[in-house]
Amino acid sequence: MSITVEVGLLSGRTAALQVALDEEVNVLTRRAQTIFGVGKGRLLDSSGNVLDARLPIREAGVQTGDSLTLHINQIQLQSSSDFYIGAFAAILGDGSVVTWSDAPYGGDSSAVQDQLTNVQQIQTSRGAFAAILGDGSVVTWGDYTLGGDSSAVQAQLKNVQQIQASHRAFAAILADRRVVAWGHVDFGGDSSAVQDQLRNVQHLQSMGSAFAAILGDGSVVTWGDADYGSDSSAVQHQLKNVQHIQTSGMAFAAILGDGSVVTWGDAGSGGDASAVQDQLTNVQQIQATFWAFAAILGDGSVVTWGDDDRGGDGSAVQDQLKNVQHIQASDSAFAAILADGSVVTWGAADRGGDSSAVKDQLKNLQQIQASTRAFAGILGDGSVVAWGGARCGGDSSVVQDSIKGQRAALDSTNFRIGYKVRLLGLSLALLLRRRPGVRKKEVKGDEDR
Repeated sequence: MSITVEVGLLSGRTAALQVALDEEVNVLTRRAQTIFGVGKGRLLDSSGNVLDARLPIREAGVQTGDSLTLHINQIQLQSSSDFYIGAFAAILGDGSVVTWSDAPYGGDSSAVQDQLTNVQQIQTSRGAFAAILGDGSVVTWGDYTLGGDSSAVQAQLKNVQQIQASHRAFAAILADRRVVAWGHVDFGGDSSAVQDQLRNVQHLQSMGSAFAAILGDGSVVTWGDADYGSDSSAVQHQLKNVQHIQTSGMAFAAILGDGSVVTWGDAGSGGDASAVQDQLTNVQQIQATFWAFAAILGDGSVVTWGDDDRGGDGSAVQDQLKNVQHIQASDSAFAAILADGSVVTWGAADRGGDSSAVKDQLKNLQQIQASTRAFAGILGDGSVVAWGGARCGGDSSVVQDSIKGQRAALDSTNFRIGYKVRLLGLSLALLLRRRPGVRKKEVKGDEDR
């Protein structure tokens, strides 16, 4: 027996489709994708709930005359990397995941592929991935020494709200605001020493070897390697009414409710802000390289501290840093988007701190992303400009035709909602050029990392 349902896009376009009651929801989804000529998506019922793609139409509660919505999500990319090795994972529009590159470090997800459905979010360590599913459970894969094996805590990983990762461990906030950690004990994978303090946790932040949790009362709890920021005892009395925490490679910086900043950790990596402390007022946002911090103040100006050669000294461009809207960072350089869409860069020249070769192109910037040694920016017309270390994504010439071709294909339709994709490095072009729905073959790793 078949029924007829109405399926619509967010653009307002609709179509009447027939489906048998014993067919699975994913059959109807694919049928709608074909009719509309769109990419992968998920079907929502009239209340906005996602229909389980694996259920037969009858069991999913779909009835004749129902109005469903085909929701096309953004493709979301995440990467794991450890110098010369790394892998990518992409959440597709239907909530499934594809992975590629170094198999032992998360590039091969075949062992858990059947579990990777309705994925909401992915987080990565240096060589493992952790995915939060729609029901709040977690699936992990990759190097077991880097957090890819969560079997010891799997029973606790229910109703997970947020996950953060250090280089070799993960920590998750549950719905009851408690924390579950796993992975390498020296990198924050064991929170037992502070577990009784981890109550009413609102947010987690991490660095290479440590985690920091902001509690409901604005205080902070830290754990991990004491030499790399997990020991906050020297500033614990100042950590009150904390609103946000940012990390460099070996230091933390916390923005308090009054707009001031408290730092701790390795002094050479920004853990000591005493030289600029009196300037750190009305701080709105902080960004960090591995070695330094940059803070945007309420008036749009910027204050920097940390290693001078790796972003901690912005004096050479200080007069240009006005009306700054956002800052992005590679491991040793910063890039700031100004209100007029132009970009100002500083820090290590070979890590993206020198953008002079593409300065004329850096106009009407909408978004910037960074790899360890390069930057890539999306312009208002959808084109991409990259600079910095060529082997870390700073040269986009080899994929420019693919990027332009994809943009042209999207612009040729009237249904671009949901097609805009998040750029993470320039592996996006590789993803878009391959057929979605199958695990990608290996791609040569980044030799310059």
